[in-house]
Parts: sequence; structure tokens; C-alpha cells
Amino acid sequence: MEITLTDIERESYKNSPVHRLDGRVKILAIIAIIVFAVSLPRIEESNFVRLFSIEIYLILLILLARLNPLYLFIRFIAVLPFGLAMVLIQPFVRQPFIDTFTIYPIYLPLGITMTYEGIYFGLTLLAKYIVCITAIILLSSTMKMNDMVASARRLGVPKEITLLLSMMVRYLFVFWIVLKRIRVAQKTRLFDIWNKSTPRKWILEQIGYTIGSLLIRSYEQGERTYISMLCRGYGNDGINIYIHKNKLRITDIAFSLLTATILITTILLPL
Repeated sequence: MEITLTDIERESYKNSPVHRLDGRVKILAIIAIIVFAVSLPRIEESNFVRLFSIEIYLILLILLARLNPLYLFIRFIAVLPFGLAMVLIQPFVRQPFIDTFTIYPIYLPLGITMTYEGIYFGLTLLAKYIVCITAIILLSSTMKMNDMVASARRLGVPKEITLLLSMMVRYLFVFWIVLKRIRVAQKTRLFDIWNKSTPRKWILEQIGYTIGSLLIRSYEQGERTYISMLCRGYGNDGINIYIHKNKLRITDIAFSLLTATILITTILLPL
């Protein structure tokens, strides 16, 4: 089964108590959770309990939102390697904020050593990273892209930035379709990136041609779009984006208070 970007985006169109929350409330709550996770001490035994408590809270919100576990797993796996690489090197690095190190009893070649403190610090980074990824996936899975841009604008994000984000959202799926057309054309010519009998150099060249073709088409589409916007009066009276005003409901306020209470309780929890 092939999973497309449209299938993943369709998750944000579901109807659940989490989906119906005001976008501003969800953005501020996720930012607060990320700041909480990042601001925890570098090495402390209570970090894992606090991060585990927040992760459980996020998982409960995911269950309440009735999100597809397969799509969540794909998103998680796609982002995890970026932080996992930093985590894996920590046992071999002696951080300057640690005074003493205890050598792990494993002998590695070239005189490389592991330390218990490095392993502990790496696990702490991994726990923080997992909480941040889960929070971001929850936000992106329960908010439409346009609603996210509109909510950011209502929070006071400069209109120039929201304009760029709205244009990116509008044409993201267009270029995804263009990329799919290129891939279909390659398959009709029997191009297979995983074909072991094909020279790796030639495959890399074809990938480079694909990226270059996509960039050229992106530039041409951007130029056509900009000219069309100028013909319709863009730039004469400033940058204006219509933002629908919404009032906070009781459920939005209750969710904000619940998130704040959980964060404060987790911080003040004696461990």
C-alpha cells in the first residue's frame, strides 16, 4: 500500500475534540511542552519521569483525536534519524559540563571509550527529542495547514511570514504531484533506484537530474504565480491576508488550563 502526502494530510480533517480546539490554543500548548522538555536539566534522574509523564499526556491526546497509528509511525520514523544521530555519538563524547567520567567496560578499537555519563546524557537527549517529535506530530495531525497559518497570524506572527507560509501550503501538494509524475515517467523507462545491477554512479546522476528538474519547475511556477499576482493588483496596498476571527470557547480554556496544570505539576513534582 502506497501512502501519499494527501493521505497523511487527511488526518487533520477528522472530527474529534482535539481537532475542534482553537488553533491558537494548540500552538501555544505545543510550544509550552517543547520549551518545557528542552529546558529540563542536562543530566538529572528526574528528567525521565517528567518526560514520561508529558509523553503519556500527548499519547492520550493522540488517542482522543483518533489518529491513524500507521501514519503517526511513518511521520515518527521519518524524523527520528535526524536526532538519533546526535544521540548515538554522545557516549563517546566527553561534554565540558560534566566533571568526572566513568569508563564503560567495553574496549573499542583506536582507543575509543564510552562513559556512563555520556550514555545517560544521550538517553536524556533521546527522551527530550521523542517528546518534541510527538508534540509536533500531534499538532500537525490535528490542524489543517491553512488553519495553522491563520492561527499563527492571529497570534501576531508578521504578515510577511504568514504570506510565505500560505504560499508554501498552497503549492506544496502541486509539487508533490509534479514529483509523482516524474517518478511515473522514470518507472515507465524501467528506472529503479534499488536495482543492484545498475551502477550507483548512474543512479545518483538520475537522482540529481530529478532534483534539478523539480527545482526548475518550481522556479518557473513561482515566476508565473508572481506575474499573475501582479496582474491582480498584488503589492499596491500592502500584504493583506484575510483572517477569520474566532473567540475562545470553554473547551479551549479548559484545555489550556489542563496543559498548564500538568506542566506545572510535573515541574513541582518531588522526585
